Amino acid sequence: MKIAVLGAGAWGTALACHAAASNEVLLWARDPVQAHEIESTRTNRRYLPGVLVPPSLRATADLRACLAHAAVGGLLVVATPMGALRETLRQLPRDAAVLWLCKGFEAGTGALGHEIAAAERPGAPSGVLSGPSFAIEVARGQPSALVVASLDESLLAQAVGAFHRDALRVYRSSDPIGVEVGGAVKNVLAIATGILDGLADAAQARWNARAPAVAGAGASVPGLNARAALITRGLAEMTRLGVALGAQAATFMGLSGLGDLVLTATGTLSRNRQVGLRLAAGWTLSQALDELGHVAEGVYSARTVVQRARSLGVEMPIAEAVVDVLEQSLSPQQAVSRLMGREARSET
Repeated sequence: MKIAVLGAGAWGTALACHAAASNEVLLWARDPVQAHEIESTRTNRRYLPGVLVPPSLRATADLRACLAHAAVGGLLVVATPMGALRETLRQLPRDAAVLWLCKGFEAGTGALGHEIAAAERPGAPSGVLSGPSFAIEVARGQPSALVVASLDESLLAQAVGAFHRDALRVYRSSDPIGVEVGGAVKNVLAIATGILDGLADAAQARWNARAPAVAGAGASVPGLNARAALITRGLAEMTRLGVALGAQAATFMGLSGLGDLVLTATGTLSRNRQVGLRLAAGWTLSQALDELGHVAEGVYSARTVVQRARSLGVEMPIAEAVVDVLEQSLSPQQAVSRLMGREARSET
């Protein structure tokens, strides 16, 4: 199969490397210097250092050539950040099959990927490929599983045929709304988990430096108990929003819901988690993002998630707390105290 991957960041490059073992893959990089580097050195040093790009994968900065490569019977894969999805879709052939990898709500409109595609390419076959996956592990060939979601059965079959092999399993879903909500909200919840864990690490260091803690003295200090509670209640928030948007509740117990949430909230490679850890340590948001050097989608989509939830009458107290910390109206410690001070209620 001929596949064009539009976007040579970490995830786009990793998936292109995987697909190139059994498909004709052309990777598009916006920067001609980066495209030349991939072609000449067989590496993407900025986004996937230490990983060799297979000889069968070609790279180019010529978008027209990339689109022509997969124009007839092929597959276009958009691997840009969420903010560039609409602009990219506008440049694609109207009837070409397309998948996107980005996760989040579009800033300003609050639209999910399938809503953007419906507006820009009505009736065209489209879908989302998502799930718990760090790019470096997929590039190395470590076992991973993804889910492809679309209402187009032929596109689902095409995506599975393109990517399901060896160490990567690809499951099908007919619920693109649920898959996209999971992928968007888990980034915000990962920031929250990073904040909790950062506060817990600091408290543990203080306790290790002096006498054992007095019973009951850590009422405002989160630990592993708090992490488990936050992930569980965060999953409930994610599900409420998804169902309100028309998703199937069962989707959130799958790879793009619980699976992606657990990975992003607890994995050391998670950029969103790293933002939370740094905020808990007293860094400013700009310092945290500058140090990471990569996009942390949860930072840019947190307010949009909350706004979309409010418009539907959906309560998302954890996501709201993250927004307040990002916007510096609450400290990390105050956010924890506010969440713990909420009134008791039924779990379901």
